[in-house]
Amino acid sequence: MSFFISNSIASQELPVQETPYSLIIILVMFGLIFYFMILRPQQKRSKDHKKVLESISKGDEVMTTGGLIGRVAKVGNTGMIILELNDSTEVIIKRDFVLSVLPKGTMKAL
Repeated sequence: MSFFISNSIASQELPVQETPYSLIIILVMFGLIFYFMILRPQQKRSKDHKKVLESISKGDEVMTTGGLIGRVAKVGNTGMIILELNDSTEVIIKRDFVLSVLPKGTMKAL
């Protein structure tokens, strides 16, 4: 197989890394960048969303992940919420599907 590589190129020495720990240092740096750019902000958003879900009470106006906007009529113990879309329509949803709590009067403005 030496006919693919000329003798002058094959005899050259490859440059040696200066420290054997350089690969470990690079991996640690990439790990830190990954943590501070991706994981930490996502954990913060998740924590804030969990606080919003725990603070839902009767009378709050909420928006669901499906796009429904309604007023909370009843909060159940099992994690279910009865959402009042208008005077005659009520929907039972799981608390986890609430996207955000809207300011009071949002439904009247629509």
